[in-house]
Amino acid sequence: MFTSRGPRPPPLAPPDYDIRDLAVLSRALFDTTDEDTILRLAMDHIPAAGPYRAEAGYLTVGGDLRPSPKNGMTHASALGRGVRELDGQDGPVTVPGMPWGRALGLRGLEGLRGYLVVTSRSRPTEAEQSLLTTIVQQTAAALSVAFTRRRQREDLLKLHRLRDEHAALQRQLICVAAELVYQRAVQSLVADVTASSDGEEAITRALHRLTGLPALVEDRFGRLRSWAGPGCPDPYPEPDPVRQDEMLHTVACRAGPVRIKDRLISLVRPRGEILGVLALVDARNEADDHCVLALEQGAASLASELTHLRDLANVERRLHRELVDDLLAGTDEASAYARSAAVGHDLHSIHYVVVAQWANRPADESFAQTVGRAASAAGMRSLLTRRSDHVVLVADARPHASALYEELSRETGSRSGMIGVSAPCESVDEIPHRYQEAQRALEVRRQSRERYGTTFFEELGLYRILGPGNDHRELETFVQEWLGLLIDYDSQHHTAMVETLSQYFSCGGNYDETAESLAIHRSTLRYRLQRIRDISGSDLSNVEDRLNLQVATRVWKIVLGGPG
Repeated sequence: MFTSRGPRPPPLAPPDYDIRDLAVLSRALFDTTDEDTILRLAMDHIPAAGPYRAEAGYLTVGGDLRPSPKNGMTHASALGRGVRELDGQDGPVTVPGMPWGRALGLRGLEGLRGYLVVTSRSRPTEAEQSLLTTIVQQTAAALSVAFTRRRQREDLLKLHRLRDEHAALQRQLICVAAELVYQRAVQSLVADVTASSDGEEAITRALHRLTGLPALVEDRFGRLRSWAGPGCPDPYPEPDPVRQDEMLHTVACRAGPVRIKDRLISLVRPRGEILGVLALVDARNEADDHCVLALEQGAASLASELTHLRDLANVERRLHRELVDDLLAGTDEASAYARSAAVGHDLHSIHYVVVAQWANRPADESFAQTVGRAASAAGMRSLLTRRSDHVVLVADARPHASALYEELSRETGSRSGMIGVSAPCESVDEIPHRYQEAQRALEVRRQSRERYGTTFFEELGLYRILGPGNDHRELETFVQEWLGLLIDYDSQHHTAMVETLSQYFSCGGNYDETAESLAIHRSTLRYRLQRIRDISGSDLSNVEDRLNLQVATRVWKIVLGGPG
């Protein structure tokens, strides 16, 4: 770095400098991979090579010179400007108080790696300058090696990162391709199902083939409509209405299929109305994203199918109800037969009119559908409509004594219901009258001791003449003749003599049962019966009086609306 004209022998090292120190420094420089550390080692070693002081060191970073952390703060800015003005060349620098100063470039094959700024209080000898040049060259070479190693490490890390990214992209591409293939398979299968005529069964079979898991469809009430795959329970569990409603609410509050116990459940809910449930049975928790996708696609396809069936059912129900409404009001036979044939029902056979009413259940659309399902489950083919407080069936066979009541009890979860059945109807024009008979049977059941169950008009006996449609004037006269004094007494004294007498007859004259039904003591009952004899002038031990009084209490309660 420092040269003179003409050849001359190499200068000797300063007498107090051991050449082995240079070897130690060289090993230390080349063993170090950190460029800041290399620069610091060189700066620390320079004072041992002559009358030098290392004022500053700089490294080339991003095309600019960055000062070493070892640099002092005194005159740092001015010194840095002077070094930068050399523009990559070696040259003198001015440091206050130091007569000699040089900025020595640290150059490698890749160009300038930095600068060492060295000062001296006296001009160095040729040997000292030669040693300084050697140290600078060794430092530059070590920096080049460290730079090369760093670039190699960075390139290697970049290569590894690129390889990882490439592998990740390949995996992602494979997953996307597999996903697209699966989606096409699902869509193709759904399209085949839509084009088929099997409906729900085709959807459950397709879902089972796609996922390998048992698939099922339930209606919104929890009753099985279709199952594909192994393990179908036989018999299928009877749904619990309360738990079913809780399950529907839980699934409806979340997005997408929801796991409940061993099932992955998706609601069939077009336009917000729950029509049913599509589910996968997944006891081992094997369902993956593909299963979820297939379940969602299946639910969408099933929604279209059930919406179509629901719309058809609504039209059919409307036609049925319009027909039944006209039959109950009275219509001509030719029109009735033609319209019933159009909806798939034969009115030519003997029919019965059935009315059903349930405590705490309004006769709304939901209850009407419940009655329709129960009738079908009981083996009844019927037409259906509803009134303000009861549902009416026109059935083509006499209902079983308890089958419809038991089915409705299961459907509603309550046994607090009443059913009235008319006498047989042999022609269409008899239906309005039979409807009144069914209502009368229902009313008698409501007023009886056992309020809940089924009553047939044919089994009413005396009560068959006490219902709506008879001449109330004669009945009122009869009641007034036998109960008038008791009715007036109850009205004036706020007592319950007529009701006591009615319960006494309903209990067959049994004192204990009558007292219990009225929630009074046995002695109180005896007192009341004696007062009844005194007020009415009738003898309860007389067969004729007893019969007339019993009939009068029945008429008073059922026909004239007495307290019940």
